[in-house]
Amino acid sequence: MSAESPLFKDFSSTGCSGHRPMIDRRQMLTQCASGFGALAFTTLLGDQLAPILEAATDDSGKNPVAKARSVIFLYMDGGPSQVDTFDHKPELIRYDGKPFPEKMERTQFNSVGNTLRSPWEFRHYGECGHEISDLFPNVARHADDLLIVKSMTSKFSEHTNANYFLHTGLGLSGRPSMGAWVSYGLGSLNQDLPGFVVLNGGLIPPGGLDCFSNAFLPASHQGSIVLPKEEALANIRVREGEERQRRKLELLARLDHLGLESTGGTQAIEGAIAQGELAYRMQTAVPEFSDISGEPEEVQELYGIDHEYEPTRTFARECLLARRLVERGVRFVELTCPYVGTDRWDQHNNLKDGHEKNARAVDQPIGALLTDLKRRGLLEDTLVVWAGEFGRTPFAQGRDGRDHNPYGYSIWLAGAGIRGGHVHGATDDFGYRVIDKPVEIHDLHATMLHLLGVDHTRLTKLFGGREQRLTDVHGHIQHEWLT
Repeated sequence: MSAESPLFKDFSSTGCSGHRPMIDRRQMLTQCASGFGALAFTTLLGDQLAPILEAATDDSGKNPVAKARSVIFLYMDGGPSQVDTFDHKPELIRYDGKPFPEKMERTQFNSVGNTLRSPWEFRHYGECGHEISDLFPNVARHADDLLIVKSMTSKFSEHTNANYFLHTGLGLSGRPSMGAWVSYGLGSLNQDLPGFVVLNGGLIPPGGLDCFSNAFLPASHQGSIVLPKEEALANIRVREGEERQRRKLELLARLDHLGLESTGGTQAIEGAIAQGELAYRMQTAVPEFSDISGEPEEVQELYGIDHEYEPTRTFARECLLARRLVERGVRFVELTCPYVGTDRWDQHNNLKDGHEKNARAVDQPIGALLTDLKRRGLLEDTLVVWAGEFGRTPFAQGRDGRDHNPYGYSIWLAGAGIRGGHVHGATDDFGYRVIDKPVEIHDLHATMLHLLGVDHTRLTKLFGGREQRLTDVHGHIQHEWLT
């Protein structure tokens, strides 16, 4: 602790023969409270270091446990249909147009129609033989890198609660996002950029910015919302002269430190100081990473930067920026979907048109991202996760849509430590309910943290009288997913 701390204040010059001057009760309570807070600092520091115990480095500076250095989370807002993407069910062809032969759960809107086959053909890809629909020809080229989880479940069938659950491990607002937990546990490998970045393609999910919140974690771990444009953050460039801005920031810093001295140090003030300093450094770092003009023409073409379809151009830039961010040491990057003129992946009607527009927007960029990461050697330590908040029903809503289905759906993972070319779990013959190796969101979170070298049971924060964690009291590492 610094000798300049209020706990080490020199009272020898008080004019009272070295005795402490008289203070009123309010001052006494303030200073004592600050002192106890400072004494607790080592405990708070221990809370932050404890999760890293699983991720201790060896003599070479590498983490022998962690397979992943960063995560790219491809969030498919709205709930893609598993039976139209990665979970082929021939029985839907046999029963197409007929009453659904199995028991139905309550759906979101209960406008239930007959069994509905997939409008797309499925083909085998890679040496592993993954069956993937024609919606994803570019992703399918990476079949041998994909672990397809066909037995994911959710506890919620409504977007907002399901989004909170997917992002924070609880179906209500007020909890830290998984990206915030990763940033809290591991920090950023680049001190000029945040540890958790959200590339906003235009669709903030139902549930809003709380999906990316730091909640009760320090403010420095909240998701930084970045646009996939040349000016990725508004007003990020210095516009009034660097020297003048530097003087303003120095004044703010002095005022903040005066506040620290008077209170003995609070998390809010310390967080504000850290955020201000990071914001200053980001004025150089953000324009640098968001400027893709130096990328080779072949790379930009691979991603689809100049694609004729505007949503593809938007997501292409997101994927390219995601690669540039993990390349620069950002721990957690989340991508949201672009607007395609229809309601996300949420096709309650007009399934064919809606899913085709969404797949057209993301397929080429995601395929390019996997190609680019792999050839640069980044896929070895970057975990890529593709997931929505739930799946969709194998029977129609109305005539040509699908309702929400949390009872069994598909996600996929690739990259660091993932067992590519493997399928985990299964749904029934109609792709409706999980019948083998069910997985829940807590298991996904636990496994993601494990791959980052973090013990999910020890990544905790004392709040509300108990040790809180991303996986709450749940979560099992899915060792079958791992190499």
